[in-house]
Amino acid sequence: MTIITQSEKQTLNLGKKIALELKGGEVIGFIGELGTGKTVFIKGLAQGLNIKNIITSPTFVLMKVYKTKGVIKQLCHVDAYRLNSSQDLIDIGIKDYLSKKTAVTVIEWANQVKNILPKNKILVKIKFGKKQNQRILEIIK
Repeated sequence: MTIITQSEKQTLNLGKKIALELKGGEVIGFIGELGTGKTVFIKGLAQGLNIKNIITSPTFVLMKVYKTKGVIKQLCHVDAYRLNSSQDLIDIGIKDYLSKKTAVTVIEWANQVKNILPKNKILVKIKFGKKQNQRILEIIK
């Protein structure tokens, strides 16, 4: 499925909408250049899951876990941009979240750690559009 958004707000709202479809146990990998809106989309997911925290990319800490209420208990947010290998994520416990049915795991720069992603992952490829704030999002299930 390909979706084109025209603004940061539309990308955020798309994330909110997708969050309403999540059941728990999903692993969503994000692929795209710097500045395409990976974190913006994830902020929308977090808002859709009723997370009140300010969401920032965990570039230097690699992984942040946010508590939620309802069937989905946690949002695990990973940034693989600075990793040397996927072993870095394994060492900090990512496998606990990749198989957790009460969590949703989102991974920015998922192409860096594709060897540890489950087969049933969802990929979101984000590209710059022709206009300044336009984004082309390809969601692959």
